[in-house]
Amino acid sequence: MAFNAWLQEVGVTSVTGWRWRRNGWLKTVNIAGRQYISHDAIQDFTRRAQSGEFEKEHKVPKREKEAVQ
Repeated sequence: MAFNAWLQEVGVTSVTGWRWRRNGWLKTVNIAGRQYISHDAIQDFTRRAQSGEFEKEHKVPKREKEAVQ
């Protein structure tokens, strides 16, 4: 399956897909300059995500309080 088509199917941007590949979370295959993802790679990613392997603590940035004048 074309990698970009799969990303659209799961509802994430190509930048997010690029990050997942860079982090080693997804394995794609380059065929004639285009990225493709196998059914096995999708299943492996889904299994790992459901097991919580990619979880991190969500950090909310602190906002600076506006100076009262």
